Amino acid sequence: MRLSGFFNKVIDKRIDAYQSDLMKKYCDEVESMYKKMQGWRHDYHNHIQAMQASMALGRYEEVTEYLRQLNDDLTNVDTVQKTGRVMVDAILNGKISLAAQNKIPVNAKAKIPEGLKMGDVDLCVVIGNLLDNAIEENKRLPEGQRFIRIYIGTKNTYLYIAVTNAAGKKQNKAGQRFLSMKGTGHGFGLARVDGIVKKYEGFFSADSEDGGFTAEALVPI
Repeated sequence: MRLSGFFNKVIDKRIDAYQSDLMKKYCDEVESMYKKMQGWRHDYHNHIQAMQASMALGRYEEVTEYLRQLNDDLTNVDTVQKTGRVMVDAILNGKISLAAQNKIPVNAKAKIPEGLKMGDVDLCVVIGNLLDNAIEENKRLPEGQRFIRIYIGTKNTYLYIAVTNAAGKKQNKAGQRFLSMKGTGHGFGLARVDGIVKKYEGFFSADSEDGGFTAEALVPI
């Protein structure tokens, strides 16, 4: 019993350290995204003055092209998902921004139902791990084959989280973990998701096939 308790403490410390490192990485990503937004706002008046000068000279085609470039720039830094939880919004949009930087198309629909007892930190670890895996898997594929689909919403009386991404060949399982080209550490993220979901008496599943990988979580509301 004492030996078992010692190992449990060691595992708990490793999990705490893992979560801390994970959240720091997420915070760094979100901070980078917000800095881009602040930079765009800071340059707002300069953009207006440049367009006014072009208009005064009758260079309307220049203004049209300038507006197109600004729209593309704003699309890359604007918050595109509002789930109802600020911390989850930050992580989700940070990951979507990271996917865009890696030229991975993302189709996302996300809304956290009211009354969910699952804490923000656990939610962020679940969503962050699933999207980290999806991004890493996509980065190994040619650009034209990449995609990520995200759905977060209500399914009967459950919070339903589903992430589907492009993948290479079907991955094999070792017990309950998938083996990956990234090595044995890759399955730890999915194991963490499974552990958190089970803590809330929920269900987690992952399915691999040639060309795609899907992870789904159901958590009671």
